[in-house]
Amino acid sequence: MNKLVIASNNPGKLREIGAILAPLDIEVVPQGVLGVSEAEEPYDTFIENALTKARHASRFTSLPALADDSGVCVHALGGEPGVHSARYAEAVGSGQREDQDRRNNEKLLQALAHATDRSAHYYCVIVLVRHADDPQPLIAEAEWHGEILQAPRGQGGFGYDPLFLIPELGKTGAELSVEEKNRVSHRARALAILVDRLRTLSRA
Repeated sequence: MNKLVIASNNPGKLREIGAILAPLDIEVVPQGVLGVSEAEEPYDTFIENALTKARHASRFTSLPALADDSGVCVHALGGEPGVHSARYAEAVGSGQREDQDRRNNEKLLQALAHATDRSAHYYCVIVLVRHADDPQPLIAEAEWHGEILQAPRGQGGFGYDPLFLIPELGKTGAELSVEEKNRVSHRARALAILVDRLRTLSRA
């Protein structure tokens, strides 16, 4: 495998995935560069949505494809926003990613206004298909545990990172450097598992 399409148009995800996969000597191409439209995500589970996105990108490009599906799961909200994390708040106006992130964060704070339990975790599942009908996709998953603050902190990251406090670090996801986040986040951990599997397969 020397070329891989990433089934995402999220610039934050693309930066993180590209940085972590860089040592593999695989050319990584965002789906938008190849004219791939965003796939529908109609399912109630992360794994089904990730697999749908990966197969969609692979079918369009005839290349191996990698997709992730991820979100923040808040315990007091029964796991919401979960698979709906990216579009938790209603999309309005320009639809710019930063605007959507801000509205999502505001809605989450409103939902937790009277909650005493603010524990939460990020979840990520990564799916890699070698071709669109791959019967044995490579799958890796990981969680990142923390709690939701009452106000945002930090200028980095994306999504819910400004609200997501990692107690053992005393920082939010948005206060971590890129290098720190790419060592400890849910996506980083899932990608590390996937990279190990790819290296094992390449030696087989």
